[in-house]
Amino acid sequence: MKSTIHEYQKSNKLSMSKNFIITLVFAFVTTTFYAQGAFDKFDGQDEVTSVIVNKKMFDLMSKVKVDASDKETQQYIALIKKLDYLKVFTTKNPKIEADMKATADKYVKTAGLEELMRVNDGGKNVRIMVKSGATDTQIKELLMYVDGAKNDETVLLSLTGNFDLNEISVLTDKMQLPGGTDLKKASKGKK
Repeated sequence: MKSTIHEYQKSNKLSMSKNFIITLVFAFVTTTFYAQGAFDKFDGQDEVTSVIVNKKMFDLMSKVKVDASDKETQQYIALIKKLDYLKVFTTKNPKIEADMKATADKYVKTAGLEELMRVNDGGKNVRIMVKSGATDTQIKELLMYVDGAKNDETVLLSLTGNFDLNEISVLTDKMQLPGGTDLKKASKGKK
């Protein structure tokens, strides 16, 4: 009888451990899918310009042959191998701007991002939030929201992967991203 109770307790602990692991995995997978889909509602909307680059495109871009003496292009190729998704949405429509801001604010709270930098320059507000990696400069996710001043575009940028913040300036130069100068300032300020 004692061994049956012991076996039941052991089996119950194993079952609880399995359930905990399954729950943990599900939570991570759900967060990842939410991260990929939180801003998708802006894609294809009238008055929204969107740029979406996925892992497959980054993989294809990284296979380009480059001149060994071109260090900047080599840095760029090395960086894009580390990226998973890039999503950039821009608009001048006040209603859509408000929706972008609300969506970004909600996402920051649920995704556990921390503020890296905030700048208010001539009515233009820039917020850059990150989810850190293994080191201080290692980033798993970067979210930038630029609240457009008068006649400027509002920019929502989401970048995921496993990259170093110091490498961002190469990406902004080569891809000419909206808000790229603000990202460049952030990467220089975090060194």
